[in-house]
Amino acid sequence: MNLHSMLSLPSPVAVTATLNLHPQFRKYPTSSIPLHKGQSISLQKRHISTHLDPNKHLNFQEALSLAKEGKEEVDTSFYIPLLQQCLENGSISSTQIIHCSIVKTGNHEDPFLATFLLNVYAKCGNMECARRAFDHINRKNDVAWTNLMKGYVQNSMPDRAIHLFQEMLLHSECYPSTYTLALALNACTSLQSLKLGEQLHAYIIKCHVDFDTSIGNALCSLYSKCGGRLEFGLKAFRRIREKNVISWTAMISSCGENGKPMKGLRVFVEMFLDEVQVQPNEYTLTCVLSQCCEVKCLEFGIQVHSLCAKLGYESDLRIRNSLLYLYLKCGCTGEAQRLFKGMDDVDLVTWNAIMAGHAKIMELSKDNVSAYRSGSEALKLFAELNRSGMRPDSFTFSSVLSVCSRMMALEQGEQIHARMIKTGILSDVVVGSSIIKMYNKCGSIEKASKVFLEMSIRTMILWTSMINGFAQHGWSKHALNLFEDMKLVGVRPNKITFVGVLAACGNAGMADEAFNYFEIMQKEYKLKPVMDHYACLVDMLVRLGRLKEAFDFIKKMDYEANELIWSKLIAGCLSLGNLELGCDAAEKLLSLKLKDTETYELLLNTYVSAGRFEEVSLVKNIMKEEKVEKLKDWSWISIKDRVYSFETNDIAQVQTSLVSKSLEDLLAKAKNLGYEMLENVEISDKEHEEKTSSTIYHSEKLAIAFGLENLPNSSPIRVVKNTLMCRDCHNFVKYISTLTSREIIVRDSKRLHKFVNGQCSCGNVGGFLLYPL
Repeated sequence: MNLHSMLSLPSPVAVTATLNLHPQFRKYPTSSIPLHKGQSISLQKRHISTHLDPNKHLNFQEALSLAKEGKEEVDTSFYIPLLQQCLENGSISSTQIIHCSIVKTGNHEDPFLATFLLNVYAKCGNMECARRAFDHINRKNDVAWTNLMKGYVQNSMPDRAIHLFQEMLLHSECYPSTYTLALALNACTSLQSLKLGEQLHAYIIKCHVDFDTSIGNALCSLYSKCGGRLEFGLKAFRRIREKNVISWTAMISSCGENGKPMKGLRVFVEMFLDEVQVQPNEYTLTCVLSQCCEVKCLEFGIQVHSLCAKLGYESDLRIRNSLLYLYLKCGCTGEAQRLFKGMDDVDLVTWNAIMAGHAKIMELSKDNVSAYRSGSEALKLFAELNRSGMRPDSFTFSSVLSVCSRMMALEQGEQIHARMIKTGILSDVVVGSSIIKMYNKCGSIEKASKVFLEMSIRTMILWTSMINGFAQHGWSKHALNLFEDMKLVGVRPNKITFVGVLAACGNAGMADEAFNYFEIMQKEYKLKPVMDHYACLVDMLVRLGRLKEAFDFIKKMDYEANELIWSKLIAGCLSLGNLELGCDAAEKLLSLKLKDTETYELLLNTYVSAGRFEEVSLVKNIMKEEKVEKLKDWSWISIKDRVYSFETNDIAQVQTSLVSKSLEDLLAKAKNLGYEMLENVEISDKEHEEKTSSTIYHSEKLAIAFGLENLPNSSPIRVVKNTLMCRDCHNFVKYISTLTSREIIVRDSKRLHKFVNGQCSCGNVGGFLLYPL
């Protein structure tokens, strides 16, 4: 059955619950009424004293002073409101004063008062005093044992809670209640001890209490969080006779935590189909909306949005934040913006949700124009957040830095970096990794290295980010030296680290070293190679001109070569003129189900260069059947917080623009230095007729010319391009970097090209189209 059709949201159901108190508590008056400053405390005495009026009322400080003096014999009920006030104030010192008075007056033998005292210590975080209070109880009932266990669990001492539970079973006459057993299960979950939890589950089954609500909830949590045994958690959930909202919420949450969001949504539907209907609360709905985000289930999410309004939760901030992220994740930016603007109260989570949503849209969008709009909107929102006076956290900075990375917006990234230094958040490892990645993506490897050296704690992720950054910029020796330093300090590399190491070897043409590291990865670190490792080695062999060896290496791989591997080989064959081998590789590539439009362009390049026009027609027919659109040449450049984009679709408009004159001047100067322009090769569908067209107005050339006109003479030019660079543009930019003595950075769809004095960090081999068709 379709999930969307399963959900029929009924009217809200009124749910009532009965609280069964332990008999030991019933004979005592309630003492949970909070006391405020100045409120009086009634003093009752066991023996009437000549010093005090029995009807006298004291405030907290006066009563505390009296307790400290310890001259009066008072009834146990005198201490209850005092301890309640200590609990509200979180005052351990005041609790200790009252504790002394309790001992002096002999009231420590009262089980209710002693249990209440240890509960106050536990909730104030002093478990040593709680344990001492517990040890002085002469007649320990199951409530005392349970309260101390609860204190250990809540104060992150689950191991002590388990030891206390074992002590209770072995050395006391008390039997654990269902609540005690649930606490023991929660302690097992905190310890991540599935084995101990399973033993306790067996004990619970023997006691025939596995149907209890609190126990069932705890079992769901145990199996979902310890080893991902979601199926056992579901079985425990089904055994619960009276499922409450906590039961349903715990099960839905467990499905999400174990990577089964669709199952979580089905459990949510069951919640409404159950005989005893339970009304979801704000936590349930937040959890469900989060899982709608995971599977991008917008239709279901809209129904949940309606339910939130029906139940009166639409104004809840957590609900609104979840809805905001759902709409953004599903691409409904207009609805998200309306929701955001309509929110009277926003918190940092709200700001983070909308910025992270825009960042995610930018990352996943295939339309570069809309992607860039989302990135620009995220940066505007970050500026608004700063003006609001709210302080960004590490999540905020990570999101906005990822946008700067994607946009190659170095100026904005530097401003954010400065803000991070002022707030002192740069020491955060996640944020540090984000700032390093931002500088790497923007082509500023020097600044990335400086940030890395300034980090007080360097995790494996930081080391890996820096090694990969050096490799991408062609700083191979720096990358390999850093890898050796990483090993010396005892940080264990992972598979991604070795991708950077192999890429560094490939850029430097160090074949023997690359295969040596490849062997070390497998034998010394027991890491199984993945496709990216093989891709690095193929790329290296292609760079060295060892095409036949690369072809044989691909055939011997542990995996079937994918689109990326064959593309690298074909690009190398085109670059080095080995069209026969290139066509053989193209046949292998054509047998795969291709996903990348640029791969089809690469195949056309290969067959056009080899004059194999039947294959050209075949590829074009496949592109029509698969509805593969022709690549649109599009680039952008960021200057002073503004983004300028350039396309080559409308040649007439480009030719009349001011930037075209600057570009033509650059072209003339480059030709004087020896630059020879390559022309586009176009194949018509009729009789395989070849046509040529000029490459002068390709988008990155326009963006670079615009940058040279509008940026200071000392500023590097940073351009982002949505497709691979063609060989002609690559050659042209090398000449321009020499002519202008400027650093020019172009990040295309596959790699970063850093041009300095006529040289490119990519090594000038492979990775770009021979002809931009």
